Amino acid sequence: MASRQQIKHRIGSVKNTKQITRAMQLVAASKLRRAQDVVNKPREYALLAREILSSLRIAANGEQFQLFMPRPVKRRLLIVVTSDRGLAGAYNANVIRRMLQEVQADRDAGIKTAIVCVGRQVANSASRVVGLAVEAVFQELPDHPDADQLRPILTTVAALFAANEVDKVELIYTKFVSTVVQQVQVQQLLPAGFDEVEVSDELKHAEVEPSLDALVEFATLRLLESQIYQALLDAVASEHSMRMLAMKSASDNATSLVDDLTLAYNNARQAAITQELAEITGGAEAMK
Repeated sequence: MASRQQIKHRIGSVKNTKQITRAMQLVAASKLRRAQDVVNKPREYALLAREILSSLRIAANGEQFQLFMPRPVKRRLLIVVTSDRGLAGAYNANVIRRMLQEVQADRDAGIKTAIVCVGRQVANSASRVVGLAVEAVFQELPDHPDADQLRPILTTVAALFAANEVDKVELIYTKFVSTVVQQVQVQQLLPAGFDEVEVSDELKHAEVEPSLDALVEFATLRLLESQIYQALLDAVASEHSMRMLAMKSASDNATSLVDDLTLAYNNARQAAITQELAEITGGAEAMK
């Protein structure tokens, strides 16, 4: 059994750890409130952007515009979004697990896989996967990136797709549903235009000015940029939510551990007192 001094030292250590986890929980909760406000505002725009892209593909027939043109998939590019830091529960592990599943599925189908890493955690994991080509790594992005910070991601993948170096581009990220529900998503980015999106009658019969070619040339990259932007916002909100829950669980566990250690300390202290009383009583009896 550990001595009272050792137990007392462990109690102090656990209390210090609890202070840290509690502080991290409060910081994550504060960031989550801001992230929740931000993530919901552009979501309708991102959904409408997917609908417009699908409408443009139908109108343009996808033949004269490279970013709309589907082709047989021989090499797929994945844009995988994780965090730069850990201590966020299963947030990074869930995304990385899905990435590995997609890579294995491609290998089983005879498709080569490349990856664009957004976040240090996925970059570290991807570097350890044999045969996985890492095209680019983006780290230290802010919680609310602007267009100048997003554009390098899009221009990188669009250039690879336009040059026929990859045949399909997909996003893997964590969608924020609520504080306790986050879902890992695989969402197509290129070729632009999406079969699962239902185009409204208003867009089907909309008139395009000054011309379809001008609209496609001007708007396509901006609409695709909105998809990446929304994915990053969802990922940030999910990260803060899972970190807050993980730190709350750690704080609760620390409280339980302190209670157990305090009980062990009191038992050891009581045993020592009992032992001392027994020795005093025994000595007094021996002197009679």
